[in-house]
Amino acid sequence: MAKLAIVTGAGQGIGEGIAHRLAKDGFAIAVADINGETADKVTADLTNDGYTAKSYHIDVADRERVFELVQKAVADLGELAVYVNNAGVAFINEIVDSAEKDIRRLLDVNLLGTYWGTQAAAEQFKKQGHGGRIVNAASLAGVEASALQSAYSISKFGVRGITQAASKELAKDQITVNAYDPGIVRTPLRDGIDKRTAEIKGISVAEQQKNCLSEISLGREATPEDVAKVVSWFASPDAAYITGQSILVDGGMRYQ
Repeated sequence: MAKLAIVTGAGQGIGEGIAHRLAKDGFAIAVADINGETADKVTADLTNDGYTAKSYHIDVADRERVFELVQKAVADLGELAVYVNNAGVAFINEIVDSAEKDIRRLLDVNLLGTYWGTQAAAEQFKKQGHGGRIVNAASLAGVEASALQSAYSISKFGVRGITQAASKELAKDQITVNAYDPGIVRTPLRDGIDKRTAEIKGISVAEQQKNCLSEISLGREATPEDVAKVVSWFASPDAAYITGQSILVDGGMRYQ
C-alpha cells in the first residue's frame, strides 16, 4: 500500500490542489470534506488519473468524527504519513457587526478543527512509532491581521500557535508540524471574500481585486498549485529537519 495523506477541505480550492499534488508525489489520498459531492468528484478525478483515493464526508469541528476519519482512512488506504489540516471557512464583516453564530462556527472549524486534526494525527503517528508530518493551513491574516476579518485573523494566529506548540511537544516522536500562510489565492472562498468586502467598502468587485493585486510584488494572485507545492515540500524528505515553521505563500505581500 502507498503511504497515506489525509487532506481536509479537499473538495475544492487549495485542498483540491493539495490532494492532486500529494497524489502525484505518490501518496494515497483521503479526500475529506464537509461537502460529500465535491469530495466524491475530486476522488473520481484522482482515480481516473490512476491515483489511489477515497472520499470521506466530515465536519472537522466534530472531534469524534475527526478521530474516526483517521481510523477509517488508515483501515482503507494504509499507514498514515501526512495529515493536512486544510479545512477552513471565512466571513467578512466589521467587528461590531459580526454575529456570535458566525464567530463560533469559524473558530470551531478553523481553530478547533485544526486542534482535533493535530490530536488525531499525532495519536496515530505515535501508534505507528516512526514519525509523521502534520501540515496546517494558517494565512497571511495570521501574520498580520486583516480588517473586516477579525475572527478569521484570530483563528489563523491561533493555528500558528498550535503549530509551534505541537512541534515542540511532538518532536521527540519525530513528528514535524508546520504551516503554510497563503495570501490571495483565487478560490471559491476568495470569491466570496472579495464580493462581501466590495459591498462593505462600496466599490466594485473588480476594484477590490485590483486593489489587492497592487499589494502583490510578483504581480499575480496565487493558484492552489502554488500553495500545494509548499505542502508537498513539507511532506517530503527534504523537509525532515523543518518543524514549527510557517511559510508565507503570498507573492511578496508581507515580509518577515
